[in-house]
Amino acid sequence: MQNESTKKGWNIQPSKSATSTTNPIRELVDSGKYKPNPNKDMIPLSIGDPCVYGNLNVVQAVNDELIKNINSGKFNGYPPSIGYPAAREAIAKFCETPTSPLTTQDVVLASGASGAIEIALCALLNPGDNILLPKPGFSLYECICKNKGFGIKYYNLLPSKSWEADIEHLSSLIDDKTKVILINNPSNPCGSVYSKEHLNQILKVAEDNYLPIISDEIYAGMTFGDAQFYPIASLTTTVPILSIGGIAKRFLVPGWRVGWICIHDRNNIFAANNIQGAITVLSQIILGPNSLVQSILPTILDKNNQVIQKFFKDTNQTLEKHSNLTVDVLSKVSGLNPITSSGTMYQMVGIDSSKFKDISDDREFAIKLLNEESVFVLPGSLFGMNNFFRIVFCAPADKLEDAYQRIKTFCENHQK
Repeated sequence: MQNESTKKGWNIQPSKSATSTTNPIRELVDSGKYKPNPNKDMIPLSIGDPCVYGNLNVVQAVNDELIKNINSGKFNGYPPSIGYPAAREAIAKFCETPTSPLTTQDVVLASGASGAIEIALCALLNPGDNILLPKPGFSLYECICKNKGFGIKYYNLLPSKSWEADIEHLSSLIDDKTKVILINNPSNPCGSVYSKEHLNQILKVAEDNYLPIISDEIYAGMTFGDAQFYPIASLTTTVPILSIGGIAKRFLVPGWRVGWICIHDRNNIFAANNIQGAITVLSQIILGPNSLVQSILPTILDKNNQVIQKFFKDTNQTLEKHSNLTVDVLSKVSGLNPITSSGTMYQMVGIDSSKFKDISDDREFAIKLLNEESVFVLPGSLFGMNNFFRIVFCAPADKLEDAYQRIKTFCENHQK
């Protein structure tokens, strides 16, 4: 006899995971307040995708290698969840330094750096634990942590010191539930590149409190002028590090979705607690990133590949020119204060609302700028930094000049 149901009707509810997940950027963009001026062409300087305008492209040699491997028919099946051995070996050689050696076994691939970040967080944190995140910082960190039930404490980055971490504030946040410090160097949204001395300050906090570090280094090597990128793992013999990397930004191919975790296990601290096993198990949820893109890593990550090295240099020079243009123009606009970038493709610009008659904060600035001038920037509050906005300066120079003249006109129209 069939049991009689006690249900009186449908009771379908969204999961706690879904209701606790918020992407601040999408939430604002989808709010309906962002409507460009229909009489002016839209100039988006908002999303960190270097491919939007088509002026920045991966070097043809990379495409040729991919086409060759597609035609071979050898890479159409499932790869190992942690990645092909040859791809992992290539990453190890690409990312290691004389003071931070890596082996194939120290590398796990993921679906983009975003996927690698999620795996790293989930390997080290349980619901109720907390992590120290930078403010301002990439909004995905917060999005993943809230989805998983991880506690968040934000340490301040200081615009007056080129976005260095406030070390005293960072130290003050640590309690018995703090499990890891996350840093992002070079930084999105700040465009900062940390000095060796500053990285050593962060390492001292980690060592004194027995905390591992997740280092998001997706912009490794994308530096300008005298700035030099130091992998934080290269500066310590005591602190265990999970470093995050990928090809999305350096190779200008964010849609190819290949990232990685490099496990720098100082003194076998991770090994003693089976962290590598945890990372491996978590990688099996997705079953590895794109097989075809993995297959070209041994060629494109070869440090002796002069075509690739020239491509890196040319891209950095282009981005540096765009960064300089951004600062040169916007620093002359009353009410704006750009903080000079040392790398990446981002520029944070401070807003002095006291200079404007009808703009109270960064969100209102960004909304009205789009409504009036069809220039799309993201308010700094999306990254945890009020009264700033972020520019992505990947567009061609003439587009940037047009956008910055519109921003200048907008500010003049709203001056007190």
